[in-house]
Amino acid sequence: MSGVNKVILIGRLGKDPDIRTFENGVKKASFTLATSEYRKDKDGNRIELTEWHNIVCWRNLAENAEKYLNKGKMIYLEGKLRTRSWDDNGVKHYITEIETNTFTILSTKSEGEGSQPVVTQVQNVAAAPTAPEPTYAPLPEANDDLPF
Repeated sequence: MSGVNKVILIGRLGKDPDIRTFENGVKKASFTLATSEYRKDKDGNRIELTEWHNIVCWRNLAENAEKYLNKGKMIYLEGKLRTRSWDDNGVKHYITEIETNTFTILSTKSEGEGSQPVVTQVQNVAAAPTAPEPTYAPLPEANDDLPF
């Protein structure tokens, strides 16, 4: 059995996506996402704990991030953890990122004006192949001879 590498987050963008276009035309979007949770300390005071995540989107998902995402927008995303490393003057550096394969925008059109929430789901077409339509077998007819 193989392992599972799946991340699901709901949070707010910490900055506008940073877009890079490589020589072969492939786009990459990078941004940070803040997730918060609330707890009570030993005195009963409510405290907020914020975790920052490094997010990466590729290809058409990066293009959609460039068009629709900006700082402060709340999104739901799914992806997988990726750790990469590089060498800088003999010092090895590591970073763990979430490589996104889908995101859904959860923010309202104009926050604070009481508008209806806008939910826009965006998927990376290359990473999300279409599944065949499910087939359903008809249910068997009820048998009145059963004692229950």
